[in-house]
Amino acid sequence: MNEFDENEFSERSESSFDIKSLIPKVVKIWPWILLSILVFFLSGYYWTKTTVPTYIVTSKFFIKEKESALALFEKPSITEVGNVGLQNEVIILKSKPTAEATLKNLDFDVEYFRRGTFIDHRLYKNTPVLIQVDWNSAQVTNGLVNLSWENDTHFTLTFEDDNYTKYLPDGTSTAFKNIPEPEKFPFGEWVETNHFRLNIAKVDPEKSGSILFKVRDLKSLTNQFSSALKVSAVERGASIMNLSINTTNVAVGENYLNTLMQTYLANELQEKNEVYANTIAFIDGQVSGIADSLRFFERQLESFRSQNRFFDLSAEGSAVFGQLSELEGQLSEEKFKRTYYQSLKDYLVRENYRDLVVPSGIGIEDPILNAQIENLLSLQVEKSRLLATQKEISPAVREVNRKIDNLNSSIREVLTNVDQNAQRLISELERRISEIEGSFRNLPQTEQNLIRIERQFTLNENLYTFLMEKRSEAAITKASNTANNKIIEPADGGFQLAPRPLRNYMASIFLGFLFPVLIVVSREFFRTKIEDVKYLEKFLKTSVVATILLNKTTDNLVVLKHGKSGIAEGFRSLRANLRFLQPNEDKISLMVTSTISGEGKTFCAINLASVYSLTGKKTILVGCDMRKPKIFGDFNVSNNQGLSTYLSGQEKDWKNVINHTEFNNLDILVSGPTPPNPAELLFTERFEVLMNELKEQYDVVILDTPPVGLVSETLDLLAHVDFTLFLFRQNYSQRAFVEALNGLKSSKNLKNIYAVFNGVDSSKVTYGYGYTYGYGYGYYEDDKK
Repeated sequence: MNEFDENEFSERSESSFDIKSLIPKVVKIWPWILLSILVFFLSGYYWTKTTVPTYIVTSKFFIKEKESALALFEKPSITEVGNVGLQNEVIILKSKPTAEATLKNLDFDVEYFRRGTFIDHRLYKNTPVLIQVDWNSAQVTNGLVNLSWENDTHFTLTFEDDNYTKYLPDGTSTAFKNIPEPEKFPFGEWVETNHFRLNIAKVDPEKSGSILFKVRDLKSLTNQFSSALKVSAVERGASIMNLSINTTNVAVGENYLNTLMQTYLANELQEKNEVYANTIAFIDGQVSGIADSLRFFERQLESFRSQNRFFDLSAEGSAVFGQLSELEGQLSEEKFKRTYYQSLKDYLVRENYRDLVVPSGIGIEDPILNAQIENLLSLQVEKSRLLATQKEISPAVREVNRKIDNLNSSIREVLTNVDQNAQRLISELERRISEIEGSFRNLPQTEQNLIRIERQFTLNENLYTFLMEKRSEAAITKASNTANNKIIEPADGGFQLAPRPLRNYMASIFLGFLFPVLIVVSREFFRTKIEDVKYLEKFLKTSVVATILLNKTTDNLVVLKHGKSGIAEGFRSLRANLRFLQPNEDKISLMVTSTISGEGKTFCAINLASVYSLTGKKTILVGCDMRKPKIFGDFNVSNNQGLSTYLSGQEKDWKNVINHTEFNNLDILVSGPTPPNPAELLFTERFEVLMNELKEQYDVVILDTPPVGLVSETLDLLAHVDFTLFLFRQNYSQRAFVEALNGLKSSKNLKNIYAVFNGVDSSKVTYGYGYTYGYGYGYYEDDKK
């Protein structure tokens, strides 16, 4: 036989984890795999049926990133107002105030359920009864109540849960422990007790039935829906938001998202229209007095003309009237501005920013003042939105308050300056009017009187017309205002998130299969002992020449006493394989060893010697393990003298220590009494002479040696034999022993050393060793016996 190529082994995987060897082991446990799949499938079925269905409902909502809510009358604002950023808008959408305002428009304060086999199913809009809750009275909330009826007139309430909450009219809640007994009440009437006040109407035509319901207070609903809402951009950088919510009922999710978007738009529009509403209110306050004056002077003018029969002014009178009317119009506008300035200053002192009127809305074209007022309103809007999600003491709100205070002071300084300018202009106009009135006195008295009345009438008419124009502009703008944001895609339908029956069942089957397989893999991965011959064949740097089955008898002389057994056939195969290794030699010497004690060296040495003796070969078995002698007990001979007595010189002739057994052609040389220096005895010249003479006298010489992992003298015996058989025992020898032998073979450059796999339990192997080596346990007659 050719020697093994060392390069072939160096190219092999260093891993001792053989995936291919797992396949037969997995196949062997197929009943456990089926049982595991069944158990996991039943668990998956139960989990699927007991999981409350959860759906995701989505909609798309457009949020304009920049808006100018105060660009009155299509005049560009110096600064953008209302630009609080896209992220702030998202936070506002998810805030509790927005959720609370939405829920006030919905009927979510009563949740209805239909009892099922495994879970209770949420109902909405298709309930057999309608329940009204009086929130001005105490209510039992956050617990299931069973409502059952046997006729159309009365129903019975049964409190089934262990824990409830009692909601009080002042908005607080306490634990409700005194659960009332079942009680009967009439349909269609307000039912009031110390714990609740409800009105329940029956809409189902069925005479009898039952339903579960739960009363929910606004605070708990707000917490639930505000935290459940998820807002994300449809695409990165886009301002179209994807609104989604997980719910146990699709219709509930649809109604909430659609109402949420409508509420948000309504709040935005109301916020935008506040400026125009304030402008209209301010103008209405000014116009009411002017309208009365206009009517008074109109009647006075008509009366004067009818009494005096005087209708047209002279040329001089018309010129004076035109000059006075123009100056008095300017004077009236400046006085109106001063009125506005004083009103604005009062608002700033009181910090009543919600009622501010933008100057441009009433015709005051002061760019600095307009810009500052719009900035102030912008900061106030930003503060309102921040307070929707933060507190007054938060850094962001405190920073906005600081900016508002600074801007307030700045506007008041500007108001002082513009008011002083207006006062100077008023004084100048009054002086010019006084000068013109000097020439006015030269006119006839009747014409003077007519001019006075027409001056007052024209002055009030112009001011009234001016204010009504501004009011109309504000009203038209308010009526035509629309929200900048808009609904892109309303919520319609939902997708079931959980449970997913098909996915659950497939996962259960997979896990049922995987669980026992993982156990097998784990056992294999953490295995430290050699389980099958395939491991040796893959990682050992020498040949495995035989596999010996496990001896289940109490007798070690298996070949001699159970010659038709599978074990005996294993030793015959070993003898045949050794013949192939040395085909041209009639005589053979070999030794049997292993790494540690207990791997079956003596058992294999005895039976290998026996199988050679049965072929007519003169065979001798030498017990070289003088520390733990064993052979003598199996052949019922004495161990008083043997190899140790000869090597120590106590016996001069080795033939005197040979034991002839009752079996033909089989002699044994036992170890003899344990000497104090067994290693030194095997190194003597007498042992070398003994081996040479035994090889001349016998056809087969077999040495039963100590384990190489425990003593040192075994390696020195290799030079005296033709072959060395190294034993590994199934589920006993450590996998590390393979590397030990490989290292020994490489470092010592040992040749003619081969492996034998011993103690194979055929009932626990995962493939047939009999197929590989031509024999199997249970096939032969002695095995059947």
